[in-house]
Amino acid sequence: MTIQQTVQKRARDPRLDFFRGLGMFIIFIAHVPWNWWTLWIPARFGFSDATEIFVFCSGMASALAFGKIFDTHGPAMGAARILHRMWQVYWAHIGQFLVIAVGLIALHQSGYLTRCCDLTQDYVVSLNLWHLVDKTEISLPGLMSLTWVPNYFDILPMYLVILALIPVIMVAARISVPLAFALSITLWIAAQFGYLDLPAEPWSDRKWFFNPFAWQLVFFTGFAFMRGWIPAPPVNRPLILLAVAVLVASLPFAYFRIHQNVAWAQDIRMMMEPFWIKTEFGLFRYIHFLALAYLAWIAAGPNGKYLLLDAPGWQAFVNVVQKVGQQSLGVFMASLVFAQAFAIIRDMFWARGEWFAQVLTNLAGFAALIAVAYTISWYKSQPWRKPPQGKHFGEGSSATSAPSQPTAHHGSDKQTTAEPA
Repeated sequence: MTIQQTVQKRARDPRLDFFRGLGMFIIFIAHVPWNWWTLWIPARFGFSDATEIFVFCSGMASALAFGKIFDTHGPAMGAARILHRMWQVYWAHIGQFLVIAVGLIALHQSGYLTRCCDLTQDYVVSLNLWHLVDKTEISLPGLMSLTWVPNYFDILPMYLVILALIPVIMVAARISVPLAFALSITLWIAAQFGYLDLPAEPWSDRKWFFNPFAWQLVFFTGFAFMRGWIPAPPVNRPLILLAVAVLVASLPFAYFRIHQNVAWAQDIRMMMEPFWIKTEFGLFRYIHFLALAYLAWIAAGPNGKYLLLDAPGWQAFVNVVQKVGQQSLGVFMASLVFAQAFAIIRDMFWARGEWFAQVLTNLAGFAALIAVAYTISWYKSQPWRKPPQGKHFGEGSSATSAPSQPTAHHGSDKQTTAEPA
């Protein structure tokens, strides 16, 4: 008798996909140049923003996707799986960069925008990408070695380094979970003092905008919650009031309409810059995000039950946002391309400052991201492995004479584990 060992897959948490999806829409808004919608994204009202959502949820998703491998197959196989994911993300970063950089350079060199619309905007210099042409012998090796990381393309390199830290943290946790926490906190502290900076340009002393050794703290916070290393916080009035107080207290120093017009608020904001700085993931960003995440977690309800309400239109909205969250890597890559493309189309009509054009640009971008998410999901379902609808398996082929055999349905099962961004 043959015993087949099966590994139970953990069901997707609706909250994880939903908030990752929201983060993808916010990130798109933030990347569209000269977009007034950016005045209303979370980053304008607090120290943390959609980047924290992306990284935190990626940590949660990584715990689901990779944690079981470490548990069942050991550190070596777990590290191999992480290396495979790093390989995928690395080439995703290179491909994304080349699509945008080469596309913008080719468009600029063609002179089409000037001839058709009298546009003289240099979209290449806006992203600081002329180095690919002017310093090819330096910039191309820099691109491949991740020592040239333009700011527009800095999230995936950060994610690559954080992925590389997962085996280290998992091995530390096998010895002691507190040791894993201590290691993560130590890396974050070292990054605060500039000991772990990474070069972002071979020709200057500019460093990575997102220091991965600092940002890993929020990643492994999400990772730890999903692994059960940190218990879910209780839902009680004192904690809710504390979280609200954190958000309210940070507002004068984060909301630009206040600190730019109130002298004392601007002075205090500048004094505490090391605590809200984005590059080293300052402490106030972490505190603000935890407060915001706690309130969002309560708002979603136990096991996300408020996301599953059968209200007219609500479930359809939630399903779409979750679909975007499930395909966050592909959607994120597409969002950077769409952000540039739709902004250029908007500018071709000289409508950069027009209210309707801005709304149309953002809504068109949302629709494009949703289309990408559903397209990727369709490909991942491997529909070619299923029998055509209305036909029996093997109809019209020699397969009809084959003896009946038990078959394993690879790829046709519904995906139930979360793949990280």
